[in-house]
Amino acid sequence: MTVHRTIELIAPSGYPHDSEILHRALQRLHAQGHRLEGVEVTRRRYQRFAGTDGERAADLNRLADPSRKLPDVVLAVRGGYGAVRVLHGLDYEGLQRRLTDQPVALVGHSDFTAIQLALLARAGVKTFGGPMLMSDFGAEEVSEFTMHHFWSALTNPTMTVTGKTPQAQTVDVSGMLWGGNLAVLTSLIGTPYMPPVQGGILFLEDVNEQPFRVERMLYQLHLSGILAQQQAVVLGDFSGGKSYDYDNGYDLHAVVEQMRSVIGIPIVTGLQFGHVHNMLTLPVGADAHLVADPHGFTLTLSGYPHLG
Repeated sequence: MTVHRTIELIAPSGYPHDSEILHRALQRLHAQGHRLEGVEVTRRRYQRFAGTDGERAADLNRLADPSRKLPDVVLAVRGGYGAVRVLHGLDYEGLQRRLTDQPVALVGHSDFTAIQLALLARAGVKTFGGPMLMSDFGAEEVSEFTMHHFWSALTNPTMTVTGKTPQAQTVDVSGMLWGGNLAVLTSLIGTPYMPPVQGGILFLEDVNEQPFRVERMLYQLHLSGILAQQQAVVLGDFSGGKSYDYDNGYDLHAVVEQMRSVIGIPIVTGLQFGHVHNMLTLPVGADAHLVADPHGFTLTLSGYPHLG
């Protein structure tokens, strides 16, 4: 039996660029019996953004209002760019008071990583890396895998993620799971919005980035001392980067081997997360236990908000 949820839409980054996809996503959620709030954010447009910086920050700050009933799910409309422009305008104290230990799931990925890391750093609020309104709920063919794992992750107090990709390094570590989009995360280094995670398990993904750009960002994380403070790095999907003759075989595999040789912590590959059709939903800020060997990996997660 499908449980009907209240889903509040927020648009901290770009505006919906395709009305057909938007309509399809909204109709699907309505047809499933969910109550949608904040649909008006999909109609705003300011330059390339879904409203002014103030409007987009207000979408999130409304969650701090104790007079409003919290929704079950807060769903990002899409990524793109723009979330970093609203970080200074968020009511972190209010959001911390209102959201800590509450059964509400803030969900998105890509540019939404900036919001997730800022909330973790400044308010200790745990969120979910997962599907978004346009790219996933509005897809021409919705991924049953993505939707099943999304609702399962949001409604269970624990989850286990497995991967069958053979691992070059044997791993058995525990720590906070955190991370998201590599480019967005790297852009927060040196700011108050980068969580000071010690002994964590850092997961990363990106799209349309050349191998050398991926490596450069990983080096920035390494040289800034952030990687040395982690137990392990888990790499998701890095699709879209083109290879060139000039690269002479230098590809993402070469990047991973290079980083393994310098960072001093294990790198696990094959996490089904990122700009992909079949995507996991991962709790950012959860307690995690990662085990990896030549047969694959297992990631066990707990200690995150769930709807029940």
